[in-house]
Amino acid sequence: MVDCPSHSTLAQRIADLRQTIPAHVQLIAVSKTVPASLIREAYAAGIRDFGESRLQEAIAKQLELQDLKDIVWHFIGHLQSNKVKPALEHFQWFHSVDSWALAERMNQLATACEHKPKVCLQVKLRDDPSKFGWTQPQLEEALPQLQTLEHLDLRGLMTILPLGLSPSQQLSVFEDLKSLAQTLQFQSNGHLTLPELSMGMSSDYPLAIQAGATMIRLGTILFGQRK
Repeated sequence: MVDCPSHSTLAQRIADLRQTIPAHVQLIAVSKTVPASLIREAYAAGIRDFGESRLQEAIAKQLELQDLKDIVWHFIGHLQSNKVKPALEHFQWFHSVDSWALAERMNQLATACEHKPKVCLQVKLRDDPSKFGWTQPQLEEALPQLQTLEHLDLRGLMTILPLGLSPSQQLSVFEDLKSLAQTLQFQSNGHLTLPELSMGMSSDYPLAIQAGATMIRLGTILFGQRK
């Protein structure tokens, strides 16, 4: 459940946000816990990309919204290995591929997909026991293996900030993610391109855009506080 702001309509909030987001930055509306009716309202206001993190909840909403043929569904939560197969059937994008084991399993099961799943690797650039993700050394070590994932469309990197960082510290993490993407591309001798940087949420997206984000994941600022 969400507690939506009463001072403006969802369409007005989306229009206002569009004025602050560069055209090249993709807005993903984080719709977890949001009812299908509000997703439909956001769709009517021009949103086409929606982020979900709970598989069963997402599937139920997708069934209710199946008449909206051009919605793009992004999986943004931690994906358990036993849920990879149904997730591949219901999502086009995965922002939270956080280990080699998960990437390998997705690659194996994606052979049966009608589409090639688009993937961002979730990176943990600061110590944070509450978050999943690759460390930079793990990612660099796995680079040769990642280049063999022929059934996945590896598009970029994603990160979630630890709590309690100052604005300058937040900006530093975002800048480090961009730098890491460039480093990995260089180390792969051009065989790996990582154009997408999925970073920035409702409280920090302006800093993420400043640092080079190409995708931002906004929930609260659109739909209000989750109950």
